Amino acid sequence: MEPDQQDLEDKRRELGETEDPVEDELAEAFHSTVTEGAERLSRTWRALVITGLFGGVDVGLGIMAMLAVKEATGSPLLAGAAFGIGLFALRLAHSELFTEDFLVPIQAVVARHGTWLQLLRLWAVTLVTNLVGGWLFTWLIALAFPDLAATLLETAHGYLEGGLTLETAALAVLAGSTITLTTRMAQGTQNDVVTGFIAVMSGFLVVGTGMLHGALNSIVLFAAMHTGAPISYGEWALWALWVIPLNMVGGLVVITLPRLLRTLELVQEERAEQDRKRAEQGRPI
Repeated sequence: MEPDQQDLEDKRRELGETEDPVEDELAEAFHSTVTEGAERLSRTWRALVITGLFGGVDVGLGIMAMLAVKEATGSPLLAGAAFGIGLFALRLAHSELFTEDFLVPIQAVVARHGTWLQLLRLWAVTLVTNLVGGWLFTWLIALAFPDLAATLLETAHGYLEGGLTLETAALAVLAGSTITLTTRMAQGTQNDVVTGFIAVMSGFLVVGTGMLHGALNSIVLFAAMHTGAPISYGEWALWALWVIPLNMVGGLVVITLPRLLRTLELVQEERAEQDRKRAEQGRPI
């Protein structure tokens, strides 16, 4: 006779170390994600601005490494792996990259550890400050390494050419989902060596294979503009208007939504617990 759902659930609780309705590792990851997400949502304006600016600077550092390797080797895959230096800096410095703010803070919001308004504030401030920080840092790169101008121009035009097609849309969706997934992977380890490997892998996949990422590619385009490339801010804005929403589709629909469905029981438990605490404190639910 096939075991029923209650038999399976009883067996899981018997074998696991917690009473949560999912596997122990998943429950632990959920609670740590909610805690981290709540911390991000609760940052002050000053903290949000500074972490976002340094996120742009860290990305600029990765772009500097990417350009140097691409100039020396001509290999986009090696250049993408070198870009991982910037993503590794993001992790160690606890800076913020726009597409890293999908899964983690959303789990906090749906678990009632934050509000949707806080989430919109986090997204908007992080995106703008990423771009500003990257614009400033790549201005220094353009001044310091004028010999990289040709490589910059080639890379920048590779992002802009073709416009919005099924192929470029898929590349933008994949970029958002890949960064969101590797962010989740990095959050699951405390080992700096593993974190570094994940960062290099992420750079290899997103930058090395030519995916389209609104924040990362925008900073490359800014660097090219600083060297005098014939690219206008209007062209960049039109490009960003479709790339960034498709990045969000990749991060939110492809990765975040299935993750929320997988931990639905935990979300419901956490929401009920937060409602209970609010009721005890006389606050509106």
